Amino acid sequence: MAMKPYFLKHIVTACVAAVIFVTPAVAQQSEETLLQQLSAASETDAGRLDRELSLIWDNSGSPSMNLLLKRGRDALEEEDTGTAIEHLTALTDHAPEFAEGWHARATAYYQAGLYGPALDDLERALALNPNNYNAIFGLGVMLREFGDLERAGQAFERVLVLHPHHENAKAAQEHLKRSGIGRTL
Repeated sequence: MAMKPYFLKHIVTACVAAVIFVTPAVAQQSEETLLQQLSAASETDAGRLDRELSLIWDNSGSPSMNLLLKRGRDALEEEDTGTAIEHLTALTDHAPEFAEGWHARATAYYQAGLYGPALDDLERALALNPNNYNAIFGLGVMLREFGDLERAGQAFERVLVLHPHHENAKAAQEHLKRSGIGRTL
């Protein structure tokens, strides 16, 4: 029994619409579940959960935007901050609701010594994704550099609430405790 082409078009259209409208909700639910699991995970499971969250956060939903993110990060690895900023600026211009684009560009600005723009981008990234513990850690690092040790400690503490096995946040918090910040008497 052959299907008429116009019926097939309606079925395909309905399937595509279902995927488009259901996928963000599933990803959101999955992100929330992963964050809950991460906050109580063993050290062994934390690495896997961290990678799964990164896959969600790194996916803009657009192959072109994902490519810009990759190119920007590749340029950062090569210490070419100018090129990284160019790629990541194109990304934030074309996908302003994609939190990881702002976070990645904040990293590029920071590495270029452009702290004002880095803080602006971190603010935007965290407004879009307040649970991005890596962006919160970056904010803590910048606050520590500015000498605002109290708020840096709060940022590192927030990271550890979300991701108790975040090695860099644990080390940074320990460093602050040796300086007298966050120590209990």
